[in-house]
Amino acid sequence: MAETGVESAASDQELAFRVAGGNDSAAEAELVRRLLPRVRLYGLRQLRDASAADDVAQEVLLLTLERLRAGRVRQPERLTSFVFGACRLLVRNLRRGTRRRDGLLVQFAGDLRREAQPDPLRLDHGRLRDCLERLAARERSVLVLTFYAEQPSGEIAGRLGLSPENVRTVRHRAFVRLRDCVTGGAA
Repeated sequence: MAETGVESAASDQELAFRVAGGNDSAAEAELVRRLLPRVRLYGLRQLRDASAADDVAQEVLLLTLERLRAGRVRQPERLTSFVFGACRLLVRNLRRGTRRRDGLLVQFAGDLRREAQPDPLRLDHGRLRDCLERLAARERSVLVLTFYAEQPSGEIAGRLGLSPENVRTVRHRAFVRLRDCVTGGAA
């Protein structure tokens, strides 16, 4: 607990120098704790969207830490200026992308409406069940735990005694086999 009091007493400038000086995770955490509300508020004021503000805060703080660690912040004593400069650039790029996307949508909206929309696929439950039964037990288990139980790869790996990477590989291959079977390809 005493460490938190010491961290709180340090200025943003001191924390920036500590992060730039080496692997100081306590300084990084304290710096993020201090900057996050200010950066998020800036994003919220500029974009008027809470999730966009969260994205801005995450990207800017990640960029700040990466640059500090690499020694690529020219003046760590002016860290706040660096952070809000990065915020301004990111918000400007987001707005520019939104304007570009909206312009393209207006320009090509007629083309999108004219394209024939395919009929929605009907799910053939019997065929899906048959295709699932054709999969190996491990493949079927991975798919069920992923899509029905909504478990992440790490939890599935623990349950089935596999590595998370192996779970992702099994899931990918099983999904390809299932898709091929359901759409009429080889199973």
